[in-house]
Amino acid sequence: MRTMLALLLACGALSAQRAEILWDRWGVPHIYAGNPAELFRAYGWAQMHSHANLLLKLYGEARGRAAEYWGPQHLEQDRWFRANGVPRIGGQWWSRQTPEFRKLIEAYVDGVNAYAKAHPEAIAPENRAVLPAVPEDTMRHALRVVHMGIVGPSNLRSRVERDWNGSNGWAIGPARSQSGKAMLLINPHLEWGGSTTYYEAHLVAPGVDVTGAAQVGIPVIRLGFNNDLGWMTTVNPIDSMDLYELELAGGGYRWNGAVTPFESETVTLKVKQPDGSFVEDRTVVRRSVHGPVIVTRNERAIALRMAGLDQPWMLDQYWAMARARNLKEFETQLQRLQIPAYNVIYADRGGRILHLFNGRVPKRPPGNYPWEWVVPGTSGATLWTETHAYQDLPKVVDPPSGWLQNANDPPWLDTLPPVLDPAKFPGYMAPRFFQFRAQSSLRLLRGTRKLSFDELTGMKHSTRVELAGHVLHDLIDAARASSNEKAKRAAQVLAGWDRTVSPGSRGAVLFEAFVRAWTQGNEGRLRFEPGQAGMFATPWDLSNSINTPRGIADPGAAVAALAQASAEVEKAYTALDVPWGDVFRVRAGGLDLPANGGPGPLGVFRTLNFRRAPDGRFTARHGDSYVAMVEFSSPIRARALLSYGNASQPGSPHIGDQLPLLSRNQLRPAYRTRQEVEANLEKRERLP
Repeated sequence: MRTMLALLLACGALSAQRAEILWDRWGVPHIYAGNPAELFRAYGWAQMHSHANLLLKLYGEARGRAAEYWGPQHLEQDRWFRANGVPRIGGQWWSRQTPEFRKLIEAYVDGVNAYAKAHPEAIAPENRAVLPAVPEDTMRHALRVVHMGIVGPSNLRSRVERDWNGSNGWAIGPARSQSGKAMLLINPHLEWGGSTTYYEAHLVAPGVDVTGAAQVGIPVIRLGFNNDLGWMTTVNPIDSMDLYELELAGGGYRWNGAVTPFESETVTLKVKQPDGSFVEDRTVVRRSVHGPVIVTRNERAIALRMAGLDQPWMLDQYWAMARARNLKEFETQLQRLQIPAYNVIYADRGGRILHLFNGRVPKRPPGNYPWEWVVPGTSGATLWTETHAYQDLPKVVDPPSGWLQNANDPPWLDTLPPVLDPAKFPGYMAPRFFQFRAQSSLRLLRGTRKLSFDELTGMKHSTRVELAGHVLHDLIDAARASSNEKAKRAAQVLAGWDRTVSPGSRGAVLFEAFVRAWTQGNEGRLRFEPGQAGMFATPWDLSNSINTPRGIADPGAAVAALAQASAEVEKAYTALDVPWGDVFRVRAGGLDLPANGGPGPLGVFRTLNFRRAPDGRFTARHGDSYVAMVEFSSPIRARALLSYGNASQPGSPHIGDQLPLLSRNQLRPAYRTRQEVEANLEKRERLP
């Protein structure tokens, strides 16, 4: 009898710790667990429920075996990941995790595999070869998303164009808040699909109650908020990698006056053929003292050196950040510097706010070297071996202005008046340039007026085109003074334009087409730097950062671009004043709705970036993805949106179900209490 009673009590304890998932009406999982391991296991299960096929595809890619699973079209990506050591380094990271964190990752992976076993019908036949998932997959995938996607090789174009992924972040202190409570805007902009797809969740267990988002396949929340604090990360223009030019000689490369052999290995990849058979692809991967060789041409080669690859505890740091309760605890985690890049925007219940230009910045040797491009790699004179400590990084805490912002710009103008002096930091720490979206952010927040939660939410949805305020007057005057009839008619339309990219805005389509034509000779870029001659009559001036650059340097070229844009718009859409929402659309899950927002390079804070669709319209494929507006009141006040919906599994009702809100510039409640969740319940699930 006593044995039976003990067994029943033990079973009851296990049942009490088993996780429960409450799915709300938007497909967001609210996971309640008795301990962290059960929480992670349920989180793996929930991600598979919403994104099983995407998650398995991403893990297969991060293994460097996508061609083996899905065919030769993935071979180049496999070669790239293998050359840069993604599978190998991910495995090394896993071996260095703490025993406590290993148990959590193992539980997450167990949840992934348990779902696949319980729901084999959810797994597409071509993705079953990836199963079972293993803990190393989480490390490889995180390495691929963060290092390879943001600060690493697959984003090497940014060396020339500084074309970063976008995000907006605001932290409002009590001095600027109508309620006297701090507020936070979380607003990343990433590609709508693939490895950058966001997943929203609410995770509750002893010691943690966090709402937020991370990329599918990442086992922790990467940006979000708990009852005491919140944080947002924006991609920063950090220079955490360098390219080295090598001189080839004698089968090796010249190094410090001698010829040094490469470290080489032959990588054999299996490539699946259309008939189901396999062929082998052999690639020789070479590494110098700098890092992997990524380009070889004649007698020269380019090697890549990236900071942060020896810091394996990034996911563990994110997990600890989610459980912090105040600025001291949160900063203790930031000081670990396991996250190799990103600005951090922070606010908390105590009214503290922070902006950190976070990341691993190499301590570069002295000398006039082009660190932003390619440096000589023939001697140790250019080889760095250390990175800057936390105290070296640009950081602002509780500025006199009472607010902080970042829109992927360098840290020098994170508030007005500025607090940071660029001259006090190494020149390579962060560049000196600015973008129109950052100007829009500053213009929205400047001043001393106290802001309400609803007012701040409305400001976040601003569709005002900042660039128009800098060039439109000159453009209209030049067009009216010209003899070009197309340009004159276009100028008439632009004169009546409200300078927004709202769905009914007439003239916005024409202006966007003009900017594309006008910037063609500038490679489509609208970045500006001190002393830039370029396209503007008055160059950017750091001391007048919100109003410069200004005017048009070459009115004749601008008029010709306007005439070209006029012909394009009239041919495609008949009317020069076609409404913005007729041409620029948001589409998913069978919905096709007018876009409300526009391209970040135009200075639109409500950012949506588009690709031309087969029907001649433009479809949003990048921009506002996960959004959360938070006020640290009692109880906490929060609204959120995941633009494209919180699922990608075929047949899910949550593919695109939030697009109508996006189109109307609205957010939905972010349910935080169990009572709210129960009142908006779609499904209750207790894990087996």
